[in-house]
Amino acid sequence: MVAYTYPLLNIFWTMLWFFLFVLFIWILITILVDIFRSQDLSGGAKALWVTFIIVLPLLGVLVYLIARGDKMERHEIKEAQQDQEAFGKYVRRAAGSSSTADELAKLADLKSKGVISDAEFDQAKAKLVG
Repeated sequence: MVAYTYPLLNIFWTMLWFFLFVLFIWILITILVDIFRSQDLSGGAKALWVTFIIVLPLLGVLVYLIARGDKMERHEIKEAQQDQEAFGKYVRRAAGSSSTADELAKLADLKSKGVISDAEFDQAKAKLVG
């Protein structure tokens, strides 16, 4: 009885509209996050963008993507780089990196064994010290 009152094509359309609605909400949240993390926008500009997106959501989202879509990408890349640097620092600190003196001792040992040349030793030493 239920299949007769709600045909298969209607189920497909309902699922499609639901998917598009969820996609729109995801894009809307992404844009709002980008607005608030933008360092190049003043407080008034942020308020105007948020108001525009709340009052006319579809038009506001489209205009924002056209006007500032490239900056959204740059913000995302910058945030990913900062996260990667913070993770790298954490890993180095957690792994307990050796001191400069230990590294110099290892370099001197490699030089004495003939693994590296004098020029390579001086270059690595300058990199460690400076």
